[in-house]
Amino acid sequence: MYAIDPSPLAISLATTCAATIATFFLGLLAARLMYASQSAMRPWIDGILTLPLVLPPTVVGFFLLLIFGRHGPIGHLLEQIGVTIVFSWPATVIAATVVAFPLMYRTALGALEQVNPTLLQAARTLGASEWRVFRRVLLPLASPGVVAGAVLAFARALGEFGATLMLAGNIPGRTQTMPIAIFSAVERDDMHAAIVWVVFIVALSLAIIRLLNRQGAARRAWQPAAPADTLPLEAAARIAEEPRTPEDGKPSATLEIDVEKTLDNFTLQVQFHAGRGALGLLGASGAGKSMTLRLIAGVAIPDRGRIALNGKTLFDSASGIHIPPARRRIGVVFQDYALFPHMTVAENVAFGLHALPEGERRGRVRQQLDRMHIADLGARYPGELSGGQRQRVAIARCLAIQPDALLLDEPFAALDPHLRRQMEGQLREALASYNGVVVFVTHDMEEAFRFCAELLVLDEGRVIASGPKHALFEQPRTVVSARLTGCKNIAAARAIDAGRIAVDAWNCSLALAAPVSGSITHAGYRSHHFRFQQNAAGDNIFPCWLVETSEAPHEMTLYLRLHHPPQPGEPHHLQADIPKDQWRTLSVQQQPWQIQIDPGLILLLEENSTSANLSRPGT
Repeated sequence: MYAIDPSPLAISLATTCAATIATFFLGLLAARLMYASQSAMRPWIDGILTLPLVLPPTVVGFFLLLIFGRHGPIGHLLEQIGVTIVFSWPATVIAATVVAFPLMYRTALGALEQVNPTLLQAARTLGASEWRVFRRVLLPLASPGVVAGAVLAFARALGEFGATLMLAGNIPGRTQTMPIAIFSAVERDDMHAAIVWVVFIVALSLAIIRLLNRQGAARRAWQPAAPADTLPLEAAARIAEEPRTPEDGKPSATLEIDVEKTLDNFTLQVQFHAGRGALGLLGASGAGKSMTLRLIAGVAIPDRGRIALNGKTLFDSASGIHIPPARRRIGVVFQDYALFPHMTVAENVAFGLHALPEGERRGRVRQQLDRMHIADLGARYPGELSGGQRQRVAIARCLAIQPDALLLDEPFAALDPHLRRQMEGQLREALASYNGVVVFVTHDMEEAFRFCAELLVLDEGRVIASGPKHALFEQPRTVVSARLTGCKNIAAARAIDAGRIAVDAWNCSLALAAPVSGSITHAGYRSHHFRFQQNAAGDNIFPCWLVETSEAPHEMTLYLRLHHPPQPGEPHHLQADIPKDQWRTLSVQQQPWQIQIDPGLILLLEENSTSANLSRPGT
């Protein structure tokens, strides 16, 4: 029985540490390049980088011999300067690095791909360069996976046998690692030595597994503390119902956009001009609202068109101009707020201010935290905040960079109705002295009406209506616009003559206050415009019967059928919303009731339109 030579342990540890360091940097670099790559060759390159993971180690060793051997391209060049790789300790490092590389690369790439891309877009809109985005946001958030990849690479390098034996051989004291020492011990029937090295490798492997488990358990899983989402009473008292007019003498703010971009379901074609104040982009989910904001911010690129802010061209396909988002000075409040989870509130707000001196940066952060009434939250992390508090941090972070335009992507969508109204007031207060362009995306027509003076309606990527909010609500022009502005009674209509239409779905014909246009395809009537009165005289008065009701805290919704009582299974014709006090009076009256449809309030609508503009927003 041979005495146990301790050198395989030292060689294995030295080889594994060197290989792990090389694998860490090479794997992380490859993962970063592949993460950003849009090349058509990406799958092929990924396959080549992953290949050592699936090939037998002896095959990998054979390829390494072809490269580093005496007649290989690299081996021949090194031999000219007196360096030999084969059957040397560097050969063990190269073999272990090549075999362990795929584990580091694939794990790091998966970790990078798991990071929410919206966080990276937010960092870019805050003025961060690509290197700073990687260093401050992408890498820290992907660090658990990157560390796991390094640990797995260490474990794989520690156990490497086949490729090492092919390239470095089995030279005691020089290239004999622990796996090769086990092979040699078994070959000479020294089971005692083999068991010793097996125990060493198993112990190290168990330590690696324990390290991975501890790393997973140590990840900070922040849970919201769910503090109250209420504003101080003195702050709430200062919130006005409408935004104040900015001071005179300020430079005029303008945003011009005329772009096209092909999406999966349609081609987005958006053209509008916005000035100072809030322009609301109203549309159903998937209409292209958020993509429009992404194009303006520069985190998505149009296929063609032009975008200009305050006279400065941000994008022009004809001239080849594309200013990156970091240089556009446009703040974006994303729908999920996109706060950096590994940074405190104060660090989030300060993220876009890295170019400022330390004192000015601290002052700017303090000012914004005070303005949004979250000064006491500066040391907390986003996971410790409630939804309303996260929204205030997101707004403060955008305003801190003093942007020329502010884009709000459904900022109140995740809030309950009470908190939503509070936050609307909070945002109006914060923007009262803001002199830039504000583009506000929402699918909630009441929210758009309260917050914005001008509205623009998108449907399947096209602008179908735009103009002052009052005009747009009074005359929406299209079926989609009417639905988005809350019209609950819409049905196909046909002209009987110049002043009358038939609405078969309502079982009636209606007199109009103005001549009907030949392009009209539908009629609409808002549910709160109905009038109930007995023995009334005039146009469009019909007997109606109640089909069913639906109760809300302050009003009743009545589903009505005209001309005859409803039979079992028959649907209602119209929906009317009336206050509770009116319902108490109406409910005791004998049916049929008399209902009037005011000719002047009937909406004459077109099925589809791509140019139903009442005026150009901002002009």
